Amino acid sequence: MENTVLEMKNISKSFNGINVLNSVNFSVRKGEVHALMGGNGAGKSTLMKILTGVYTADDGEILIDGNKVVINDMKDARKNYISMIFQEFSLIPTLTVAQNIFLTRESKNSLGILNDKEAIERTKELLKELEVDIDPNDVVAKLGVGYWQMTEIAKALSQEAKILIMDEPSSSLTKNETEILFAFIEKLKRKGISIIYISHRMEEIFEVCDRITILRDGKNVVTENIKDISMETVVQNIVGVEMDKAFEWVERTYTTDVTPVLEVKNLASGKRVQDVSFKLYPGEILGIAGLMGSGRSEVARSIFGMDPIDKGEVFVKGEKKSIQSSKDAINNGMALIPEDRRVQGLVLDHSVKDNMILPILSKLKKGFTIDNKKANDIAEKLVRKLNIKTDDIFKTTKLLSGGNQQKIVLAKWLANNPDVLILDEPTIGVDIGAKTEIIEIIRELANDGKGILVISSELPELLAVSDRVIVMHEGKDLKEMNRREIHSEEELQHAIQGY
Repeated sequence: MENTVLEMKNISKSFNGINVLNSVNFSVRKGEVHALMGGNGAGKSTLMKILTGVYTADDGEILIDGNKVVINDMKDARKNYISMIFQEFSLIPTLTVAQNIFLTRESKNSLGILNDKEAIERTKELLKELEVDIDPNDVVAKLGVGYWQMTEIAKALSQEAKILIMDEPSSSLTKNETEILFAFIEKLKRKGISIIYISHRMEEIFEVCDRITILRDGKNVVTENIKDISMETVVQNIVGVEMDKAFEWVERTYTTDVTPVLEVKNLASGKRVQDVSFKLYPGEILGIAGLMGSGRSEVARSIFGMDPIDKGEVFVKGEKKSIQSSKDAINNGMALIPEDRRVQGLVLDHSVKDNMILPILSKLKKGFTIDNKKANDIAEKLVRKLNIKTDDIFKTTKLLSGGNQQKIVLAKWLANNPDVLILDEPTIGVDIGAKTEIIEIIRELANDGKGILVISSELPELLAVSDRVIVMHEGKDLKEMNRREIHSEEELQHAIQGY
């Protein structure tokens, strides 16, 4: 194929007898941005780990510029001009831009002392070539997140990378920073740099990419020019069903002729929560919608004891409770799945099992140790229940996909068997396939009688899962809407905007 810089042919990979990739073909042309998409566990991460030498393929071959190459580790990847920019930045905030770019590759003088001056000059040349307005002497911690991303890319290109893998590059960026990134990607394309772009954000894929490859269940589903494929077709190929069905609202039955499992009266907390009241019944899914800054997350934090309650009352199963800490909330049968799972919800360097049993360690004590058999049984059961795709319960959590990590946060609280689950942005940062799975899990939990509070800015997901929706505005519950009375996303959007 003309101008093809990378070919991965018939790549197969299995773990413990489970086939993760099955004869996958993937190619990238010079100077193109090629989207790699797929649902939770589709195999895209495994394919990229094979390309960067983290894993070795069981079968298949890799060609760079038509020549077969062997990539056994990250050094081999770099030798073949391949570099990956991960979702989590690898920069050291206390060092300068120049120091980060040449970290571990610093020049030294004849006395073995680091030659910062040369690193600064080389960084200046590199940034000038890339048309990036950053001072090499700037300390990274003082730069905006968008410039962190530019520095990561400059670091990769300083190693002469010709193929860049970008994993969710805009996930931490503002809209303005994302636009800067896209302009930068255009400059890279003009220089002949090829980019493999991994993102769950459909709009970005259609804005910045030239071609798209979709994987499902470890197999190629489609490779197509972006201009020749619709968003609906992309979603259908990722999920395996039509988008309308994936986010179709299912009317549920539950009773309101019982004591609410959670009731909040005239709640006030800080500047963001002024006057909020609602009831949550067993088996009900109550959605909270509102603009950013409307107080949605702050309501969750105050109910869960993370922020002090200035005024108002909280009732759990009809009894007034004084919730002054997260421990109080947990002891009263509540659980909070936070918006930022990676910082607040998980210990990424610990195993799947260790994360799952954290809230119930006191219940697993066996003398001075933990009853490992019981802990293993609980973790295995939760992995099956939530369909978490992992080699085993001992796998390090950070190695799993975003969707699977989100399921682990859910699982760790389910181990404690709460009556009330508060989910803050439960589908944020996960792919379309994982979203549909999480929506189904939420429904099943409600069917088991749990009261579910869902806070989300993703309106299609909120409408798919909620029985009722409370709209918040400037710290107050502005409106309550029964889901069957909401006929479109636009109707809910109007309520959120306050007109």
